[in-house]
Amino acid sequence: MMDTGLLLAGSANSGVIFACALIGTLGLGAQWLAWRLQAPAIVLMSVAGLTVGPLWSVIFGTPLLNPSGTFGDVFRPIVALAVAVILFEGGLVLKFENLREAGAPVRRMIFFGGPMAWAFGTVAAHYAAGLDWASAVVFAGVMIVTGPTVIMPLMRQSKLGGRSAQFLKWEGIVNDPIGALFAVASYEVIRVASQGESIIGAAAWVIMAAGVGIALGVAFGWGMAKAFREGWTPEYLKAPLIFGSIILCYALAELVEKEIGLVAVTAYGMTLANSRLADLTELQKFKEDIAVLLVSGVFVMLTADLTPEIISQAINWNTLIFLLCMLFIVRPLSVWISTFGTLNPKEAILLGWIAPRGIVAVAVSGLFGSLLVDLSREGRFFFSGADQITPLAFAMVFTTVVLHGFTVGPLARALGLARKEKPGVLIVGANAWSLEFAKVLVASNIEVILADSSYRRLRAARESGLDIFLGEVLSEDAELKLDHARFSTVIALSTNDSYNALVSSHFAPEVGRHMVYQLSLNDAEDTDERGLSSKARGRTLIRRGRTYDGLIRDQYRGWEFARTRLSDKYTLQQFQDDRPKADIVAEIRPDGTLTLLGPNREPRGGDGASLISFAPEIAGEPMLEPEPA
Repeated sequence: MMDTGLLLAGSANSGVIFACALIGTLGLGAQWLAWRLQAPAIVLMSVAGLTVGPLWSVIFGTPLLNPSGTFGDVFRPIVALAVAVILFEGGLVLKFENLREAGAPVRRMIFFGGPMAWAFGTVAAHYAAGLDWASAVVFAGVMIVTGPTVIMPLMRQSKLGGRSAQFLKWEGIVNDPIGALFAVASYEVIRVASQGESIIGAAAWVIMAAGVGIALGVAFGWGMAKAFREGWTPEYLKAPLIFGSIILCYALAELVEKEIGLVAVTAYGMTLANSRLADLTELQKFKEDIAVLLVSGVFVMLTADLTPEIISQAINWNTLIFLLCMLFIVRPLSVWISTFGTLNPKEAILLGWIAPRGIVAVAVSGLFGSLLVDLSREGRFFFSGADQITPLAFAMVFTTVVLHGFTVGPLARALGLARKEKPGVLIVGANAWSLEFAKVLVASNIEVILADSSYRRLRAARESGLDIFLGEVLSEDAELKLDHARFSTVIALSTNDSYNALVSSHFAPEVGRHMVYQLSLNDAEDTDERGLSSKARGRTLIRRGRTYDGLIRDQYRGWEFARTRLSDKYTLQQFQDDRPKADIVAEIRPDGTLTLLGPNREPRGGDGASLISFAPEIAGEPMLEPEPA
């Protein structure tokens, strides 16, 4: 007969394997569903965890997923390592030049508003939510974080632009790691003090240990940058080396002092971010693959580990009062006081209201909430509110994401801060043909951003005064620096058709597949735009078989862009008779709406419409007709 111990071990192993599979499936499934629905992923991941955890327990008596019970003593280290990777990723986008670009309001919000919000939030968490002072200090430190992963979709949805959008974007980028550092510092002081040491001595030791952690992170970042720059590592090992070195850096810092590892990995990411490595683009794959997987797992585990009792305790009048205090007192006061004199009243009202919390807030809150619970069991003090930190964090995330998501658009429009003009066009790929196309669009009062990763290829566009974006539009950097509220149409016009298809697929979920375009692949392209090939590409611009090679060849032969205004006296049919060889690229309707033409998208014509065409030059005819004011 099989030994009973082996049976129990096999059953335990099966439970761990099932839990890992369920966490991965739910986390990535929620991410995919959020992408399809264009909804906040953080909400869907939280709902997934709550469903298989406390909700399942209420319905069936036991949770389908019980992370702390399944993983036992390794549950906290798993969450801690995942949070370490998340903070490294946050540090990786924290470039010092970002603070210069952010401007005075953001710098004042970071250096003055952050500590102010921490202090106000501590008072609110203690008196309104009922947390003890220690738990309130740790929790309030994390709550200053406003995640860029939540901010960016809200700005696109509301068409918010200008200084307000820049403020919210850069505040989220810089605050992500800073809020976590506030929580680390306060927790370490509390932990050391709970062991009987003096507060001053504890603070001095924490500062010294944090200094060691920062030095260790800087050393790791400098060493990795040196290895990449000197070519000591092959390309295929770079992402795995980064991942392994994060864990090693975290582990070494933890030997100095508990939770100082989080400081070390943040410093590691910041050092790499400011090393000006060209290889940093390779780390985007690491961020997209490993970080997304860990974030998904952390959210599902933290929500599934909540019990119905903890949730029921958190749903009370104290929680409601705390949320009201954070929304209507803490955030507005910290913004208004710290940025006084740098924002106009309308900007101050909007920025004092919009502050959705994101991934880092929940992940770090969950980690330190569990650490405080463990500390209260081991130390001299009992932290009465430690077990409420995680549900309070989720309540804050749900409330801010939903409330701010529904109100940012109407409030921005009511204050006159939303973009009033119609969103323009993003043209990806700078070349001779796309440059002339951009010029004729701008001359027709259509806003254009010409994007390319090559400074040299954008030279002519800069000299022409066009609005440009230097960088890779598919990168994480473009998510932060490219103002997505300025365009509703994307045209991929690079010389690489596969890259154009990739750009079209990337922007299709955001602007709609009917608003992404690229040139024809070749003469043998599918005749049915609804076929499988067109689903992986943008809509065909101009006509099938009209490739980049043919267009640039005709341009060198003297073909030019022209804008022609139609009227009752000069109709669409007359234009086509006069210019039988012309490619009609776009039509601008009398109301200023731009329609890009192609297969099954013929010009409508009519009085007041304008045609943008590419055709052989007609002697004596101006290339562009003056646009009326």
